[in-house]
Amino acid sequence: MKEVVHARGNENVTAEHASTFEVTTDDFLTPAGDCILAIEADRSPADFGPEFVEACRDADATITMTIEADGHEETVSGHGHPDLELDSDRSMVGRTSDYIDERTFVLGCEFAAEGFDRELVSALGEGADVTVTVQVEV
Repeated sequence: MKEVVHARGNENVTAEHASTFEVTTDDFLTPAGDCILAIEADRSPADFGPEFVEACRDADATITMTIEADGHEETVSGHGHPDLELDSDRSMVGRTSDYIDERTFVLGCEFAAEGFDRELVSALGEGADVTVTVQVEV
C-alpha cells in the first residue's frame, strides 16, 4: 500500500537533524527547522486511508519513504508500531528512535535528515517540487 504527498522545498532546508526528518503542511520554514525536508505538503497523515494507517500499526510492518525532487531521489526505511496515531493534520515525522507522537509515521529509521543525499538537499533548498511516496509492507 502507498500514499503520495506533494510538497516543495524551501531556501531554509538544511537537513542537519540527527534523529528526525519531517514533511509539513506549513507554508514557511525558519532556519531552526533543521529536520524539515519540504513544506506546503498537500496531505498529512490525517489524510491517509484507514487501511494504510492500520498496516502501519503492525509492529512487523516495513515503512519506506521515498522523496524525489529535481531528478534526485532518496529512500529511507523503518518500522511500524501498534501505538502509531497517524492523525496529525500538520506534519509527518520519521524517527531513528522509537518515540511516538501524533506526527510520527515511521520509527527506527536507517538515518535522519542529516543522512539524506546532499544533492537532493540542495535541490530542496532551491525550492524544488517534491514528491513523497510512503509505502507499507506487512
